[in-house]
Order: sequence, then structure tokens, then C-alpha cells
Amino acid sequence: MSTTVLGLDTKKSSELVKELNTLLANFQVYYQNVRGLHWNIKGKSFFELHVKFEELYTDSQLKVDLIAERILTLQGTPLHTFDDYTKAAKVPVGKNISNDVEAVKLVVASLSGLLKIERNILETSDNAHDEGTNSMMSDFIAEQEKTIWMLNAWLG
Repeated sequence: MSTTVLGLDTKKSSELVKELNTLLANFQVYYQNVRGLHWNIKGKSFFELHVKFEELYTDSQLKVDLIAERILTLQGTPLHTFDDYTKAAKVPVGKNISNDVEAVKLVVASLSGLLKIERNILETSDNAHDEGTNSMMSDFIAEQEKTIWMLNAWLG
């Protein structure tokens, strides 16, 4: 078995890089969605959601960096063009959304899509004995599950 400098199986590590790049692309689309929601939200929930969407896009910006750095740690190359992102994206794209309920539903749908990708990565990283990726995915999952719960509570 060939191993990386980290002592991980080379083939399994390469598979993780592919899956992490898929997550990276989807996080970039999610980031842009939330940024657009922050800019375009209107109505009685404006002040509340404007701040919440800023919190979410700031958090996603940090996660994008963590994912890209993990890909580099695994000796891969992170995707970094909009063309790559749109080709790999599975989360819904929101355009010109200003309604509060529609906006929150988009965030919930996006986070649900990210969770599916993260759970696949968690399984792959566990199989590869990659505790670094495993830990990162566990942290992302726990945080996003709580955010979905809170947003669903807001939706009623």
C-alpha cells in the first residue's frame, strides 16, 4: 500500500480530495446564495435576517478556507474557479430572493444538501483513518444541524 506524507493510503486520500472539492464547490455556491440573501432581503424581518445572513456567510467563508486547506494538506489542489464550482454544485441556487420565508427555506435546503456531502466525506474519511478530515466534518455537521433546527423553528 502506498501512503502519503501523512501516513494515509494514497488512493483513499485521493478520493477524499475529490469529495472535499465537491464540498468546497457547494460551499462556494451556498456562500454566494447567503451573500445575495443578505443584500436583497426585504420586509418586516429585514433587520433580524440581514444580521443572520451576514453571520452565515461569514461562517461559510471560514469553512471554505478550512476545506481548501484540508485539500492542500492531503496533497490535492482545491477547485478555485466559478466554472468548477457550478459544474460540481448540488445545492440549490437562489436568485433575486427578497422574501423572508423563501430565503430561510433556501438556507435550510442548502445546509441539508451540504450535510449529505459531509456525511459521505465522514464515511470516507473514517474508512481512510483520516482523523483530521473526520474531525472537521463532525464539527461542520453538528453546527449545521443546530442551524437547521433554529431556522426551522423560525419558520414555525
